[in-house]
Amino acid sequence: MTMISRRRFVQASSAVSLAAATLGVSRTAGAQAPIALRLSSSLAADQNSAHFVWTQLMQTNLKAAVGDQIRIDYFPNNQLGKEADVVQQVKVGSIDMMTTGSSIWATVTPQFGMLDLGYLFDSYEHVAKSLDGGVGAKLNDMLQKGTGCQVITWAQHFGARSVYTKQPVKSLADIKNVKLRVLPTPAFIETFKIMGAIPTPISFGELYMAAQTGVVDGFEHDAATVVANKLNEVVKHCWTTEHLFSPMVCVAGKRAMDRIPADLRPAFLKAAADATTQQRTIGATKGTQAIEELKKLGITFAPMAKNERDQVRKEMDERLWTGFAKQYPDTAPLFASISAARG
Repeated sequence: MTMISRRRFVQASSAVSLAAATLGVSRTAGAQAPIALRLSSSLAADQNSAHFVWTQLMQTNLKAAVGDQIRIDYFPNNQLGKEADVVQQVKVGSIDMMTTGSSIWATVTPQFGMLDLGYLFDSYEHVAKSLDGGVGAKLNDMLQKGTGCQVITWAQHFGARSVYTKQPVKSLADIKNVKLRVLPTPAFIETFKIMGAIPTPISFGELYMAAQTGVVDGFEHDAATVVANKLNEVVKHCWTTEHLFSPMVCVAGKRAMDRIPADLRPAFLKAAADATTQQRTIGATKGTQAIEELKKLGITFAPMAKNERDQVRKEMDERLWTGFAKQYPDTAPLFASISAARG
């Protein structure tokens, strides 16, 4: 080999070595780069928000499990869009995750709507027993098959949903023709039609203004959410119907889950499950505390009479639950499981 050839060979070898070293550094840096997941919520970043409390617990658990390899960036107050729009963005992967009530996912997986049928659950203990006992897994299968999205966990809101109004409502006669804001899903709409109200679908972000300006006469929600979002400023009365013990769900898109390395997914899901266990314990007292706070803020509470509750529940069973199971036959065994978990 001539001197010139030897020099060219050394230069070429050095270039290859440098490229390989650079590639190695790049791969190492890429492996160490944290995975940032954007999580959307419609509710305020407040300790009375079930979404916020769960997310804080999840962030703490996740950091303890995987360090800085995965982080969750939280966007409350509809910062990333209205819930119905966020559902679509989670599907396509432009938003990674979403905490919300289960009801909005009925817009893409209608079977989820069963969880929002009035008086289906008796308590949050009943909800947890049903969902953890197999109902949640079956609904997750339906969601994955239809959308590719995945339920990360089933948590809870802080207290049952009841009716909040400007004028006093204490009976089914009083609720007749009252315009109530509800979520834009058939389960909510049909539930309040049966009760005699005029259900008015409006996004949560528009609720305060709608109640303030008289677009609606009231709404239905849990007490902690009313406190966290200062909705007590636009209503003065609560009819304690406890018509719905609404599950809180965290859903991730397929694209988001694919970004999490396979060896880290078990730790990610365990962090979520542990956050739910912790949040359910907190939720047991948050609802009661929120009701007491609302009383101090001037909200009057009137319980729903047992005979009216029994009457409405019977109508729900005959007109909604049975009809829903016929329309979506794959939910029939889920209704049976929920019934078996009662008591």
